[in-house]
Amino acid sequence: MRFGFMLDFRNPKRWHMPSPAFYHAMIDQTVRCEEWGYDHVWLTEHHFTDDAYNPASLSMAAALAVRTQRIRIGTFVLLLPFIHPVRAAEDAILADILSNGRFDLGVGQGYTHEEFNAFCMNRAERGARLQEGVELIRRLFTEENVTFDGRYTQTKDMTLMPRCVQTPHPPLWIGARGPKAIRRAAEMGANLMATLGPDPAPLYLETLKSLGRDPAQFKVAQLRMVYCAETDDLAWEQAQHHLWHVFGYYAEVLKTAADVEGDELPLPCARAEDLRHSPLADSLLIGTPDTVARKFDRFLAEFPCTDFIMSTHFAGIDPKLSTRSMELFAKEVMPAFRAR
Repeated sequence: MRFGFMLDFRNPKRWHMPSPAFYHAMIDQTVRCEEWGYDHVWLTEHHFTDDAYNPASLSMAAALAVRTQRIRIGTFVLLLPFIHPVRAAEDAILADILSNGRFDLGVGQGYTHEEFNAFCMNRAERGARLQEGVELIRRLFTEENVTFDGRYTQTKDMTLMPRCVQTPHPPLWIGARGPKAIRRAAEMGANLMATLGPDPAPLYLETLKSLGRDPAQFKVAQLRMVYCAETDDLAWEQAQHHLWHVFGYYAEVLKTAADVEGDELPLPCARAEDLRHSPLADSLLIGTPDTVARKFDRFLAEFPCTDFIMSTHFAGIDPKLSTRSMELFAKEVMPAFRAR
């Protein structure tokens, strides 16, 4: 079991901090988490959001690489349709070099209509763009003189220099929600990244087996919201309004994407103060370290997971509070589950 955490660098207007101060506070948090024994920091992205969601995950990976020594750095996920695959490969190589081989490349196809409309791209092409992009990136990582005649991208006698530190290349992950995307991740031989919603792991593992691949050779990362404080009441008091902001965003964008993604994520209750008693509360690991440990134990009994990823710095929360939560989890929850 490996433990990681996700950073999205959202900075909503309601709780806005000056951007330089906020970004440096989150980088400092990552350094502290490395000291406390976290295995991974994962960087996510979206574009053109009101709360300034980080749009440049590969740039942030390079920044974190030069401030850290041990922790692995990954993207969860890079929205591959919105970046040229050659540019993505070159930036990934830079992050791999600066981290001395500590970089993981996780990609996804994207889903929000707003992003595809802003980029003037056909949203129906996103799966094909992802598949073609991953194929080209793999070849660029491992081959010389790559000539590629794809539907969306073409190259001629292309050799990337410098090369990756890791051989044959950084680990590849694919984020997936719907059945088609889940099967694609297995077919492409990538590790799987899962978020809240129906668990994609069973279909992913079943597809690996049907392809004659050994599931033990692949990893499944599961993302969950986690927040620790000295009392259950304090944990909910500190987290609930920031969680409400997060759920409000995803409820809106997934409502328009449900035709393809397969499910919506409606708001679970009428107001932030009711989250604690909503149907969603059981899937939120919020409370004292003992409360969180009990919930985490139940989670492990239900969900295949090799890499547990925490979302703890909810949009707009004081970085000092989220850092304290990360410390409590690292010191009072993580050790008991390390050997599992």
